[in-house]
Parts: sequence; C-alpha cells; structure tokens
Amino acid sequence: MAHRNDWFEDFQKNVSELIRKSPAADIERNVKAMMSQTFTRLDLITREEFDTQTELLDRALARIAVLEAKVQALETAVSASNSAADDSL
Repeated sequence: MAHRNDWFEDFQKNVSELIRKSPAADIERNVKAMMSQTFTRLDLITREEFDTQTELLDRALARIAVLEAKVQALETAVSASNSAADDSL
C-alpha cells in the first residue's frame, strides 16, 4: 500500500511539474493577475471587512430599537401628562 501511495505522490509531482513548465502556468498567472485587477477596480471588500460591518450594523440597529422604545415611552408620558393637565382644567 505504501508503494502505491509513493506512486501517486510521484505522479502528482510529475503532473505539477509538467503544468509549471507548460504554457498553462503562464495562462494561470495571467488570468489571476487580470482577475485581481478587475476585483481591485470593483472595490470589493474582504469577508472579514463584511463581517465587521455587519456586526456594526447589528449593534446600530439594536441601539436604534432601544432609542425608539425610549421615544415611545416619552411620548406616552407626555401624552398622559397633557391629558391629566386638560382634565384638571
């Protein structure tokens, strides 16, 4: 079984070396460079940056929900206060 694994490893090395020496390697490098330039022009962000922004947005939305609840409570208190003042007149 070890001999068989050695054969596969040798085969893989030979294929990798053949690809490195062939025009396919140049094509691969050129395609990678072209894609990199295209992605740079598209102004894409990394997954880490996306996750950070998502986390910040989640925190902002939570804070907004808290503030909305506070505003609603204040509006209710003001409304109740105005009703009590109108009743006393």
